[in-house]
Parts: sequence; structure tokens; C-alpha cells
Amino acid sequence: MIEQYVLDLQEADETQVAVVGGKGAHLGGLSRIEGIHVPGGFCVTTDAFRRIMAEAPSIDDRLDQLSRLNPDDREAVRTLSAEIRRTIEGIAIPDDLAAAITRALGRLGEQAAYAVRSSATAEDLPTASFAGQQDTYLNVVGPTAILQHVSRCWASLFTERAVTYRRRNGIGHRTVHMAVVVQQMAFPHAAGTLFTADPVTGNRKVATVDAGFGLGEALVSGLVNPDVFKVRGGEVVAKAIAAKQRAVHALPDGGTREVAIDSQRQEQPALTDAQAVRLVRLGRRIEAHFGRPQDIEWCLADEGFQIVQSRPITTLFPIPEAGDQENHVYLSVGHQQMMTDPMKPLGLSVWQLTAMAPMHEAGGRLFVDVTRRLASPASRAALLDVIGRGDPLIRDALETVLDRDDFVPSLPDAGPGPGGPPPGPGGLGGTPKAGGASAPVEADPAIVTELIERSQVSIAALERDIRTKTGPALFDFLLEAFEEHKRVLGDPLNLQAIMAGMEATWWLNDKLMEWLGEKNAADTLTLSAPGNVTSEMGLALLDVADVIRPRPEVVAFLQGVESGESVESGESVESGESGESGESGESGENNAFLDELAQLAGGTEARDAIEAYLGRYGMRCVGEIDITRPRWRERPTTLVRVILDNVRNFEPGAAERRFEQGRQQARKKEQDVLARLRALPDGDRKADEAKRMIDRVRTFIGYREYPKYGIVSRYFVYKQALLEEAERLVRAGVLSEQEDSFYLTFQELHDVVRSNQVDGRLIQRRKDAFRSYHALTPPRVLTSDGEAVTGAYRRDDVPAGALIGLPVSAGTIEGRARVILDMAEADLEAGDILVTTFTDPSWSPLFVGIAGLVTEVGGLMTHGAVIAREYGLPAVVGVEGATRLIRDGQRIRVHGADGYVERC
Repeated sequence: MIEQYVLDLQEADETQVAVVGGKGAHLGGLSRIEGIHVPGGFCVTTDAFRRIMAEAPSIDDRLDQLSRLNPDDREAVRTLSAEIRRTIEGIAIPDDLAAAITRALGRLGEQAAYAVRSSATAEDLPTASFAGQQDTYLNVVGPTAILQHVSRCWASLFTERAVTYRRRNGIGHRTVHMAVVVQQMAFPHAAGTLFTADPVTGNRKVATVDAGFGLGEALVSGLVNPDVFKVRGGEVVAKAIAAKQRAVHALPDGGTREVAIDSQRQEQPALTDAQAVRLVRLGRRIEAHFGRPQDIEWCLADEGFQIVQSRPITTLFPIPEAGDQENHVYLSVGHQQMMTDPMKPLGLSVWQLTAMAPMHEAGGRLFVDVTRRLASPASRAALLDVIGRGDPLIRDALETVLDRDDFVPSLPDAGPGPGGPPPGPGGLGGTPKAGGASAPVEADPAIVTELIERSQVSIAALERDIRTKTGPALFDFLLEAFEEHKRVLGDPLNLQAIMAGMEATWWLNDKLMEWLGEKNAADTLTLSAPGNVTSEMGLALLDVADVIRPRPEVVAFLQGVESGESVESGESVESGESGESGESGESGENNAFLDELAQLAGGTEARDAIEAYLGRYGMRCVGEIDITRPRWRERPTTLVRVILDNVRNFEPGAAERRFEQGRQQARKKEQDVLARLRALPDGDRKADEAKRMIDRVRTFIGYREYPKYGIVSRYFVYKQALLEEAERLVRAGVLSEQEDSFYLTFQELHDVVRSNQVDGRLIQRRKDAFRSYHALTPPRVLTSDGEAVTGAYRRDDVPAGALIGLPVSAGTIEGRARVILDMAEADLEAGDILVTTFTDPSWSPLFVGIAGLVTEVGGLMTHGAVIAREYGLPAVVGVEGATRLIRDGQRIRVHGADGYVERC
């Protein structure tokens, strides 16, 4: 193979990233678009970079060291990356390579001014832009200076920021190579950036132009604030003209300098409105060529606009595919389900196949289209009511969209329509609207017993019948099982029971506030409600701790497991990151510690207690709506730290005492409320109505958690069967590992099982996409224009500096904040306040050991809120940015009845 060291920009295109890097490939593509002017130039290819790297074998050892460093160890990364850069810059460029670069300069003008720009092969990609991670040098004049700056660009592959960025994006140092773009300088009157989609809201129909005088370096470096133009539909819809006191200009002999702008000119716009609109038209042409929104760098010189760079905007949240050009409004399913992490394709497709409403995928998350519900006045009111009770931010966001008269058309009242209902307050999809689409049920505990028995019978039949199913027949069976799954969830009595508890809660809060002036009275009335499988799960782990606490050898052994070392064998028992790799492969290793446990004094009893717990709750895990996530049964080490916290922080019998204490508090509260009501005018009627609602809430609010328990119980059965099929495919050499099946949809996996063939490139693309989705924040509300509508609380009744959220469980508590993003890493002391992004049911075991709760995601009837009330924990949810704004270890005060958090 003949090495090619130099390639003209016009010979490059987007298919040649491996040769000319991301920037070079995009510039080559830009130069081919009609009407787009790109300054001429050439690329020093990655062959040249590899040639240079081969001149210094010592770099290999340093790269090994670099890959082993913790990216958070900034000093070590800084020192080692600086050594690598010095080594590269010290390598003399071989004569034949230098001659190739000099010949290319001669064709363009040897003494002309050039921009010398790094162009890495992992740069300007759809999922990682690497913007600003490597170096660019402007106004470089003469062959000697060009060669020197080419070396600097090669070395800039190992700047501290580039090294850290690669590590955080899962990109290996050896997999990236550096090309260098050498491009004729533009000497502009004005320069700046153009985003073809609004970088803040994500709206694909609004372009944003930033503009300043002179070279764009003044804006990039933050030297000046830019003029900002918002352009939509061929007109400037908003603009802000900044006072631009300085600019960066090129020097005649090379290099750049800052210059002062005349005071009379500082507040003049860098572009006219007509120029901004013309620039956006060019941007739309570029966007159409690359097939996605672009971040474009431009210059305006005498000859017009020149484009000097275009890269994908990687921070935009994708838009669900609708298949039409109509306006759509989408609600996040993850915010209802308390799981806003991305899901793998198999998890997405199984949830879609078992959901009660049509769901649309985008960015590894699911959304429900509520456009039809919003278009009809009656269904709109019901939707806003039920959503607003659960999450005021979503309601406010929807009202923001509705205020735009032309976005959602108005239709006559005709029911939900094909758009389907939104996820109900329980996140199951299709629950009745508030106000009662069906008659309320009486407070009869036999109803709950019957519903649980129906669910258990259905799951037992599933476990029995699935055992004989393999191959394509398994998938046909599962499709039938999914229909049974939906039948159980859609049972009218099931939906009535769910709504009965929630509507009774709302009634009590509304009426007792009206009659007695008491906020959130239902919080105390629901303490220790019977039959709540999620709160029972947390208390049951206290009972496990009671078995372990008096057995010191077992405690010591579990402490070894927690730290990653098995006491007996010294083997590592890593818990790993929740929800990522090794789901089933670690199952044997994770379960091995239970077998070791039985060899210790008292270990058999401890193992049996843990096994009994896993027998009832082992199908649960963080992010459990994604079938691919590792269940506690597969990774029981996840629970070890929580068990040890319970051993340390509680006395024997804590579970029973805690439940009874809550029950007594609720009973006392009921007596107090009824007595106060009877003392009011028309008090007997009010007390009788309240008593009926208290009985209803005590009967049904605990059952609200059971349908989710049934879902994840079924999911675990589905998963075990699908993993057995995946293992058969591994043995047949079709899949490399079981977990590859997680990156296929249910139908795709079905096809692979039938054909014994798989597209390995598809699996790799899905893995790369899934990794990139972690960097995206899903919006509560998303429009078909791509706009992420956040919503606001719009309150002025909180102290200055307080963090506002939704009050979901009354009480005020001050304590140490523990900011925890992974349940397996929790290390809690009595009195701590848990601060995290979201809490699905799997977090409940932590709730027994905390004093309060703050989450970024949540609503009045989401799982964390319900369990916080059951345990009597002051809680505020929906606190935007809580894990960023509250420091781990900081003292905070949670106002659970008023919905705000103070940092002390």
C-alpha cells in the first residue's frame, strides 16, 4: 500500500474520515455543495501522522499508562499528556514528508497566509463533536512555520482536554489518528457561528447566528459577546446587538492580535438582517447535504460568505419519527416511570410491545404523542388536570405549547383518538382520566386480594408454559404473552383500583385544605398503608439485616464482598455500573458469594434470608422498565452495601416497629381530622365523606405499586427465556456474547433466531449510539420541531436562593445531603438526606435508612413520592439540577409540605 501524505481538500469527502479526519472530511464535503464557498487548501493525511508516531516507539508505553489513568486524576493526565506532546513536537519531519507538504503549498502560494487546523478521526462526528479539543493556528506564513504548526497539531491530539474527552466518550487513544488541514486564510470583516437549530431549545426551525467583527477567534475565545440573530421562516424574529469593544485581526507578517473597535462602531451590528437571513439559507443547504443540524463557522469578506467549518450539533435531543409533516407534542415516558436513562433497543421494543399506549422512540427514550388529546377541549382539560396533579412542570410546558395558537389545532371532542392516551399517573399507559371515566369502587380489601391473585395466576401460567418454548416458537409464544400482559393491566377493575387510591388522595388533600387549612393531610393518612409491595420490599431488607447482624463472620465476609474482595477466596466480586455491561455474564460470579456464605458460621441462615428476599424481589433493579438491565437476582452484590448499612444503622425488629409506628400515626391523624371536621358547620357530613375517602385511600393506595411489580415479574421471565436463546446463538457463533442481543429489537432478534445470521455492524452502531445517548438529557415535553419545553413552577412564595420543586411528602428535615447516582454506591448514615436524579421502586430499600428525599424527576404519584409518604419522609421531587446544585455532604433543609430545599 502506497502511503499518501497530502490530499487536496476538493478530493476529500465525508467517506474519508479515516484519511483526512472529521474536519477535513466535512470541509471536503462542503466544497462540493453548490453555492458554498470554502477557502482552498489541502490535508496532511493520517498516513503522515502514523509515520511520525512510528519514529518514537516510547510513545507506545506512555499510551498504555495513559489508558490506565483515572480521567478525574487531572494532574497525572496533565503530566503524561504533556510528555507525549513534547515527544511528538520533537520529532523531525522526514524529508519526503516535508517535501510533499511544501509542494502542496507551492501550488496554492508558498508565502500566502494559512490556517493550520487539527482534524482528528474522532472529530466532528454525529455523536461527539470534539469541538475545541485539538488546536488551530491562524495566519501562519511560510513553509518553515507551516511545518512547525503541523507538528503542533499532531501533538494536540494529546492535550489534557482531548485525552479526558476521549475517555469520557469511551474512545481509545490508539483508535484516533490526526490529520491536519492547511487552508488559505480568510480576512473577514465579520465572522462567527451559525447553528441551524436553536442550541438552547433544540427547535429545528429556528436558526441562531452569532456574529462579531474581524476573525471568529474573538468569539470563540470569549473576548467579546456576539450579536445574536434568531431566524425563522426567512426572517429575523429576534436579535440582540452587543457592544463589541475588541476584535482579532491578522497581522501582515503572520499571527494575530487584538485590536480596539472605534466607540462609534461598537454597537453597530456585525451583520444586517438581510445578511443573517442569507447566511441561514446557506446553512439550510449545508444541513440538507449532511442530513442533520449543523454548527457552522463562517466568515464574511468582500467576496461574500465563506464557510470554514461545519460539524453536527451533538447536544440536540432527537425527534421521534412521526411519518408525516404535522405538528406533534410528545410526553416523556421516562419521567412518568422514574427512569430517564437511555434504554437498549431490546428494552425499548419490549416496553413498546407491552405498553397500553403507542410509544415512540428517540434518543434511547420513549415518548407518547398527546397531540390529539390536546386538540380536543374536553380531553385537553382532563389531560392537564391529571398531569398537573402529578407533575406541574409538564403541565406548564404543555400550556406553553398551547399558548402558541397555531401549533396544536383545535378539534371537536371525540375522545383520545389514534394518538392514544398518555401514560397514566402510574406510568402504565392508558389509565382513566381524572374525574372518573369509570365508577369508583368501594373500599373493599377483597378487591385488592382478587387482583393480586389474578396477577399471580397469570404469571404462574407464563412460567409454566414458557419452559417448553425455544427458537422461533418462543417468539410467537411471547407475542401472545405480551397480549396477556396487556390484558391483565387493562383489566377495568385493575384500573379502577389504581385510580381509587389516587383520587381519594387528591380529594383528601383538596378538601382538608379547604375545610381545615391543612396542607397535604393525606401524607400522614397513608403512612404504613397495607399491601404496598414496594414499601414492604424496603422493610424486608431490614429483616435480612436482623439475621446477619449477630453473625460477625458473615458481616466481615459481606464487608469483603462490598469492597470487591471475597473473604474466603480473595476473588474480585465487582458490582459494576448499574445497567451497563456484563448483565448475565456476571450472574454466576455474583451468585458465587452466596455459596461461599454458607461455609461460614451462621452463613447458611444468612444465605437463606438473602435467597428468600431474592425469591420475592430479585426481579427488581434500577431502571427495571428496561428488560436488559441486570436484576438483583443476577447481581445480588448490588444489595450488599444496603444490607450492611441496615446492620449498622438499625436495631433488631426495626421493620415491624417502623410499620406499626406509621400505622398508629395514620390512625391518630384520622381521629384528629374527623374530630376537627365534626366541629365545623355541616361537620357530620364532612366527617362522613372524609371517612369514606380515608377508608378508600387506606384500601387502595398500597395496591397502586402492585401492577409495576407484576410487570417486572413478567419481564424477568421474558428475559430469562430470551437470554437462553441468545446463549444458543453464542454457541452457534452467530453472536459474540449474550449481551449483543440487547442491541437488537424484539423483531430483529426473532429474525436472527430464524436465520442464524446477524449484522455485526448494526450491533456496533447501536452500541455507539447507546453510549452517546447517555450525554443527552430527555425533556419532559418535546415537540415535532425538536423544541424541548421545560416548564416552570412560577412560584414566588419561597425564600431567595431556595431550590423549588414539588411537595410530595410533608415534614421539614435538616441534615447531610448524600448525592448518590448509583444505588450500589450508597453509603448512608442515620439522618442523611438522599439527593438523586430519580428513584424507581428498586431504590426503596434505601428509604428506610434516610431522613428525607430530594430528586430531579418525579411527581405526586410516582413511586418515590408514594414510598416517601408511606415511610413518613419529608420529600421534594422535580428539583431541576438538584444533583449539580447540591454538594455531597452539604447540609440542606427539605420543606416537604411547601416544596422547596434550602442549602444551609
